[in-house]
Amino acid sequence: MAKTVLTAVAWPYANGPRHIGHVAGFGVPSDVFARYHRMIGSDVLMVSGTDEHGTPLLVQAEKEGVSVQELADRYNRQIVHDLAGLGLTYDLFTRTTTRNHYAVTQELFRGLHENGYMIRQTTMGAISPSTGRTLPDRYIEGTCPICGAGGARGDQCDACGNQLDPADLVDPVSKINGETPEFVETEHFLLDLPSLAEALGDWLRERRDWRPNVLKFSLNLLEDLRPRAMSRDIDWGVPIPLDGWADNNAKKLYVWFDAVVGYLSASIEWAYRSGDPEAWRRWWTDPEAVSYYFMGKDNITFHSQIWPAELLGYDGRGAKGGEPGPFGTLGLPTEVVSSEYLTMSGSKFSSSKGVVIYVKDFLAEFGPDPLRYFIAVAGPENNDTDFTWDEFVRRINNELVGSWGNLVNRTVSMAHKNFGQVPEPGELAAEDRELLDEARAAFDVVGQALGHSRFRAGITEAMRIVGRANQYVAATEPWKLAKDPGQAERLATVLWTALQVVSDANTLLTPYLPASAQQVHETLGRSGVWAAMPRVEEVVDDMPVQPVGAGVPAEGRSYPVITGDYREQQAHWGRTDVVPGTPLAKPTPIFAKLDPELAETGPAWAPIQAPAEA
Repeated sequence: MAKTVLTAVAWPYANGPRHIGHVAGFGVPSDVFARYHRMIGSDVLMVSGTDEHGTPLLVQAEKEGVSVQELADRYNRQIVHDLAGLGLTYDLFTRTTTRNHYAVTQELFRGLHENGYMIRQTTMGAISPSTGRTLPDRYIEGTCPICGAGGARGDQCDACGNQLDPADLVDPVSKINGETPEFVETEHFLLDLPSLAEALGDWLRERRDWRPNVLKFSLNLLEDLRPRAMSRDIDWGVPIPLDGWADNNAKKLYVWFDAVVGYLSASIEWAYRSGDPEAWRRWWTDPEAVSYYFMGKDNITFHSQIWPAELLGYDGRGAKGGEPGPFGTLGLPTEVVSSEYLTMSGSKFSSSKGVVIYVKDFLAEFGPDPLRYFIAVAGPENNDTDFTWDEFVRRINNELVGSWGNLVNRTVSMAHKNFGQVPEPGELAAEDRELLDEARAAFDVVGQALGHSRFRAGITEAMRIVGRANQYVAATEPWKLAKDPGQAERLATVLWTALQVVSDANTLLTPYLPASAQQVHETLGRSGVWAAMPRVEEVVDDMPVQPVGAGVPAEGRSYPVITGDYREQQAHWGRTDVVPGTPLAKPTPIFAKLDPELAETGPAWAPIQAPAEA
């Protein structure tokens, strides 16, 4: 059913190019979802951008001998091109170092502060002994004091799900340089989560369709809610918009406070750039609108706890009451769609550890759809999944090339060779009607899966239809019918039926494989844009906003964004009739078969490492 749908996609951190583990969690699933909803007529707004604040970016800029803004600019541009190249249809992919983002973030903070949910406290902060720089919670690791698990972070333990403070950890160390941090007294603003616990719990317990692992984890977080620091001792970030704080360049808002606000600020920027500055409200203040947030499992707490708590507090819906700010009552997430990890040889993808396959290298060699297909059919939707070149080659050669590509090529080739066009069918036989009915029914099956973020189930059903069509072609043997002039009508009927199911399968696969869907559309003799693609535009930071404080971005800077004209595409969810008489040219292969040796060696830019000798 068509809806007003906000597709809110996790903000990649701008400290390096994206690897395929990143896009497996947030990129491809969100785009499949958004493309499907556009095809059924939903009013979709898909937003994100690069997350550019926090200590890690400062550390890396120092290592490279460049300014932190220069580093952020470089990787922002690289990430924009990576994600556009993958065909991700953002209405706006922007960044957090814009004046608009600063202004929106500061408004959220003011609203929370005025309603009493941002409290001022003296806390213990972690400091690097060698640099004097504040260490972020997530960059301190140690043993969990509650369950005893190793590798617990300074904000939470993934093993037991409990919220932590860095000072709680047993034997804490800095992930940045391995030092044991020092803990000193410092004054900060904390989000008063306990005063929002009841409202947060009531909302979470109403969730019905969430992935079970996400909901269970989120509900467990309610058991140990404590005030959480939302400011940091750092000179890189959004200023605290209060008298006596805004001009203190050593105190900024926590990167994770401003990062989740980015979904709202990006929507507001999109509205401004669309020519209707209030258009964002359709997705944020209309009670009928729905919102889906896509990310990896390590970010669940910020989207099912921190962000909803910020929204509830801004609206005055906690124990302390309060009134909504100028933005009005903002909608809470309809669903937090979290994926598990895509791993490589059992290890989480990590640029710093050299366990990495970069998106830009993958796109240069294979194009977008093979990666999109692998993530959809074998990705980490509900459990960690190991990427291997052997599995990638097998999936592409056997399924994408051998089954789908082969069906398109041989069906269109036979129709072109024997008729030069889509043939006029005669009377349909039972086997023809059975296949056509099965293909039509698949729209409901796949659509239901996609509407519930069950992407693997959806593509599995679509590929089952491809398999059934291949079985039909094998059983009807049109190459034999072509040798008998008396079977011309039957040949025309078989090929028309096969072409119709190719068209249906292409529609079913369009959210997953948009680049090749456009090729199949043209191979079937059709013209125009079937599956729209994003584009990269250069824009200027010129919104009429007035953020305050030290370090506010300068007005007039240019930066790239991802956007697109997606409403003009022809793709829609349902059968598109193949029209007899439509000219068909000799087709070219939709996909290229991969060299089997790749499964054993990997490409030169990501070779398979031989196991270390004992």
